[in-house]
Amino acid sequence: MDRHTLRPIGEWDHVLQSIGMILTTPLRSRVMRREFGSELSDLIGRPMTPQIIMAVYAATALAIAQWEPRFALTGVEMGQPTADGRLSLTVYGVFQGDQVSGRVVL
Repeated sequence: MDRHTLRPIGEWDHVLQSIGMILTTPLRSRVMRREFGSELSDLIGRPMTPQIIMAVYAATALAIAQWEPRFALTGVEMGQPTADGRLSLTVYGVFQGDQVSGRVVL
């Protein structure tokens, strides 16, 4: 079910929605599930040095591996941050035997 429209969605769209929720939820922010989420919120807004970019990739990979078992990540590509601080990530991987990619905007 789409979390905005409350309409049924396909499983791939649900996986993309789940990945977006995982990556945009700061660690320790959920009361009953402190370990859910990712470290990306701690990295966004910092100068995008090579070390921070690598940390973004690592945080993305770790969070998806832990929380989205339907998707096996094979790559992440980061777009240029926008003036208002938004960051876009394109995730590549395998979903039920198919090579797929999807974009998540943080």
